[in-house]
This record gives sequence, C-alpha cells and structure tokens, in this order.
Amino acid sequence: MAEAIEEIVIVGAGVSGLTTALSLHKLGLRSLVLESSNSMRASGFHLSMWTNAWKAFDEIGIANSLHQQHIQIPEMVVASMDTGLPTRVISLRTKATWGNHEVRRILRKNILGALEKELPCGTVRYSSKVVSIEESGHLKMVHLADGSILKTKVLIGCDGINSVVAKWLGFKKPAFDGRSEVKGRSYFEHSHPAGPNYQLFFGKGVSLGIIPSDNKCVYWFCTFNPSTQDTELAEDPAKLKQFVLRNTAKVPDQIVTVIENTELVDIACYQLSFQPPWEVRCGNISKGNVCVAGDAFHPMTPDIGQGGGSAVEDGIILARCLAEALSKKSLTEGSLTEEEEYENIRVGLSNYAKQRQWRGFKLIAIGYLMGLIQDSNWKVINLLRDKVLLSYLAGLKLKIADFDCGKLRIL
Repeated sequence: MAEAIEEIVIVGAGVSGLTTALSLHKLGLRSLVLESSNSMRASGFHLSMWTNAWKAFDEIGIANSLHQQHIQIPEMVVASMDTGLPTRVISLRTKATWGNHEVRRILRKNILGALEKELPCGTVRYSSKVVSIEESGHLKMVHLADGSILKTKVLIGCDGINSVVAKWLGFKKPAFDGRSEVKGRSYFEHSHPAGPNYQLFFGKGVSLGIIPSDNKCVYWFCTFNPSTQDTELAEDPAKLKQFVLRNTAKVPDQIVTVIENTELVDIACYQLSFQPPWEVRCGNISKGNVCVAGDAFHPMTPDIGQGGGSAVEDGIILARCLAEALSKKSLTEGSLTEEEEYENIRVGLSNYAKQRQWRGFKLIAIGYLMGLIQDSNWKVINLLRDKVLLSYLAGLKLKIADFDCGKLRIL
C-alpha cells in the first residue's frame, strides 16, 4: 500500500488540534488534522473561556464571531448550599495586566466551527482513527484504523484524555480524583431566569455552578464525592436530575427552575480525572519530532475552568515554536539535510515543552487542590473555606486567567 507523506500531522480535531492547525496556517505552514469521528463533533457541553483564552482568540482572529454568540459574565456570586445566601460577590471585569478580565461560557461546537471555518479546505480529514505509531528513520509512521499509513515529519497529539500519542510518549493513564460531575444545559424559549452572573454554591461535599451562555441557555454542573450507592446514577439521567435537585433544597427558586427545565438528553455524568502534576513536570511532553497538547498533555479537573483556555494557549505557543524551528536555514549553502531538519524540529518542540511544562503543572495542581477544598466533607476545611478561603479561591481563578500566550509571529 502506498504511503502518503505529510509535513505536519495533528491527531484530533478538538479545541487544541484546530487551534494549532489554524495558528500554523497563519504562520504559513500547512498541516493535516486527523479526526476519528465522521464529522465535526456536535456533542460536548460548554467551555468556560477566561481572559487568557480571549487574548488568544483575538490573536487567531475568531474572538469577534464568538462575542456575538455568547454574553459576557459580569460577576461571580459565591453562596452557601445550606442557606442559599450569597457570601461573596467578585467582579469578573476587573483590571488585568492586559486590559480588563473577560469571562464567557461558550458552546464547544461554536468554538470548533469558528476555528474550522478559517482553515483551508481539506485540512481536517474525518473518519481517520489513529491506532498506532511507528518510527521510520527521522519520520513517524501513523497507522489508521482503515489500514492506511501516513508518514510525517512532525506528529502532534491533540487526541484528548485517552491519547494514543501521549501513550506513545510514555504518559500514564489519567487518574480518578475521587469525584464525579453531573453536567446539564437548560434551554428556554424566551429568556432564562438565572440572571447574568456565574453563581457558585458550596455545601457538604457538593458544589453547584450556574453559568449563563446567552439569554436563552444556561449551563450548570454539580460536583460531588460519589458513594457506592451513587455509582448507578451515571447511567440514568432522570436519577441524576433528581440527585441534583435533592441537593438544591436551599438554593433560590430560579436556580431550581433552571435544573427542572433541563431535558434528560442534556444531562450527563462523568468521573473527574487528571494527569498527576509530577507526570507533566517530569514526563516527555515532546520526544524528537512528536509532542502533545491540550487534554492529551494536561488533563485537569474543571474547578478552575481552564481546560479549554489552556488548550488554546498550547496551540498558539506550539505553532510559534514549530514555525521558528522550520524557518531556520542550513549551516551550509545548500538545503537542509534530513538530520538538520529533524534536529531543528526537535529543538522547536523541546522549546514548546519547556514553555508549557510549568504552566501545565500549576493548572493541574491548583485545580485539584481547589476541588478538594470546594467539595470537602471535612468540618475544619469547610469552616476555613466558608470563612477565609472563598474570596482567595475566586481571586485565584482571575489570577490564573491573567496570562498572555504572546503574539502569533516568528520571533
């Protein structure tokens, strides 16, 4: 069977994969994106996009189209699940290092659509599931489920939490953090009753979040520490809905209305998992001409809302490092040898790994610790959380989001 040869292959057409492809395109580099599904994935819930993500979206030119579809969230209101009364109100429009903070809840398929729209036709190849990777000199051989084989000079894994590329690099399977999350989205014919703010309720081992996406749609989540009796909940949306409602007895009526209005088809439950931060700190983010980005690199719990934003950061920084590497000339008068080109790519991907390693470590560690505090069953931690830590934790989300991935140009 004939083997196609590509310059750059990206595995996975999610947020990190398409951001990387678009960033490379804007720097004059063509890539091929392999996606296992047969079309753009319409499934998936909303993603919180904080200040760092919007700076990145501005850089690749899709911020304006997303602004038109989703409202900006002005404040975070933190309240007790036991009383329903607010304990803290934090502005989400405060001054950041670069302008003011900005937070919006974006439908995942809208982000993917905006990214793919800007890519050249044929960049994404659907129904292309990667099953294995092999060495072939300075190239990588990518084996697909349909039996076809591609050779590539650069292989980038953006294939999510169960990444084939991350496994090839030696990453361990992400660990269960002990909690589960029920997600839902509630649509209203006219306007929803939840108001414009991000509302976050803490109780005994349970957190509930309400985040509007636009004037008619509200996303909500409930994280909890499952007992043995709760294991069957994940398979039954009706039971999931009743479980969440049982834990919202003291929250305002309009919040209960949002959950009650949610169709069962729009409710799902997942176990929360993460890559232990020491794996990211010590593991091979890149090896030779192979690297990972997004959830393939740093799967994290959702407590700081940075899964999507960090994936966008990855894509821009990776594209910049790779473009710089590929722009280097030969030390002699002629064209680059295979060895020289491979070494340039290796150095470029290594530079990307160095720039992202500590950021990935911090995001995973802070998210895990924040979840541990938010959903704690320990009385002492709950007391400290409610009396001391709530303002700090909310402010920490803004501090993490105050990050600039830089310009999309070769330095």
